[in-house]
Amino acid sequence: MSAPGLAAMSAVVIHNDTVLWTGNFGRKNGSDPNSGTPNEYTMYRISSISKVFPVLMLYRLWEEGTVASLDDPLELYASTFTIRNPLGLMDGLEEVGPAPRPSPVTLRRMASQLSGLPRRLRSTSLLWRGSTQEALNLLKDDVLVVDPGTRCHYSTLAFSLLAHVLAAHTTQGDYQRWISENVLEPLGMGDTGFDLTPSVRARLAAGFYGSGRPAPLYDLGWYRPSGQMYSTPADLAKLAMALLGSGPQRLLRPDAAKTLLAPLLACPGAYFANETGTPWEFHAQRGYRVVRKDGDLDGYAATFSLVPPLRLGLVLLLAGPRPPGPDLVAQAYDVLLPAMERALREAERSPAPPPSARPFAGYFTFANQTFYEVHAGPAGELRLRQFGPRVEALVPPAFRTLALRHVRGRVFQLHVAREFPCALPLGDAWLSLEAQHGQLVNFYPLDGHGLSPGFDVPGLNTYQVLRVQHKPVFKAQ
Repeated sequence: MSAPGLAAMSAVVIHNDTVLWTGNFGRKNGSDPNSGTPNEYTMYRISSISKVFPVLMLYRLWEEGTVASLDDPLELYASTFTIRNPLGLMDGLEEVGPAPRPSPVTLRRMASQLSGLPRRLRSTSLLWRGSTQEALNLLKDDVLVVDPGTRCHYSTLAFSLLAHVLAAHTTQGDYQRWISENVLEPLGMGDTGFDLTPSVRARLAAGFYGSGRPAPLYDLGWYRPSGQMYSTPADLAKLAMALLGSGPQRLLRPDAAKTLLAPLLACPGAYFANETGTPWEFHAQRGYRVVRKDGDLDGYAATFSLVPPLRLGLVLLLAGPRPPGPDLVAQAYDVLLPAMERALREAERSPAPPPSARPFAGYFTFANQTFYEVHAGPAGELRLRQFGPRVEALVPPAFRTLALRHVRGRVFQLHVAREFPCALPLGDAWLSLEAQHGQLVNFYPLDGHGLSPGFDVPGLNTYQVLRVQHKPVFKAQ
């Protein structure tokens, strides 16, 4: 907590429907030496995490049929919308002057930093208090800054315009009311909202600039959907569980949730994320896509992040600016990801045994180069041991035996009891244990003696691993 201006910090780690860890540091009011430590119910401004909620509205209206397609152009929902696109030129035309090409500002692009819309409305600040129709009028005389769908470009305008336009097509007719009734109340997020009432201000961690000067709690006006909201670590944990499909209440159907969490376009090196999505920034880390939404507003910083394959989430809320130097969230995931992989591997159920090990036990070879022994373990589960001169020269002893989990009939699944990611050095190449784990082993139909003559591992392109009658004996080298 030695970073300039950083007074309070709260973090929560989520797995499935469980909060694994909470951490709270500093003082709720950094200018009051008697102020207590924040907790998971302390309120913080969450700045651009607010942009998640217009996107949830878009996807819900799409599920309900109010929005026909995520790729509908904005004009279908705001008939007076128009903006010039000087970068969209039709190919093959020889007219005098540039000819505009249909390159629509679609709903999905607005939700994913691909709309090409300017960062804000011309000649406005975040405190602008105009109407949506006034915003549309301002856009008529403006230009797109990039051709839609071609490049990542951050636009606060896009999310606010999306929210207000869509809200006009709901029975509520008001964006904040729709979010409260359809997201916050169903998830039990009672400590999340928009209005900085006296009771909310009393529970907010006090925000500071890097200079140590207190930051004002201003209202964003028309731009509220893009950055006005406040919340708590506990409430954002509920949202993370819902988006991971693990909580008691789901916001979207599984197919829509999968689309929501998928990247749309790789971003150039100058952009602050590897890929963009609705509304996420994707960061590659330790072989995973970390789905993030970061936000920074005067006196506050926030990150909401998910790793869907691990059903893992991390929320970080700061009263004050982000500390300079290495990214706190990336540092946390450098610890969390391998720890979670290890915990999940240790928690995996033991390999299921077949009804009888006899049909599958014995010695096998692949092209007389690699040799295998299949035998029953202590609980009747099958074990596959690789042996022979080639294996002994290349594979460390700890990695020569794999478990076979019985699936059904003559089909088993390889089970690698090692941490992910793990690769074995094989001469000048590497063999990934990740690639072996979970592969299906298909034993052949039993012969007249009730034994399987061999097996295939199709996922590894390994066929005709055949039974041999006796244990192979190798000449001394």
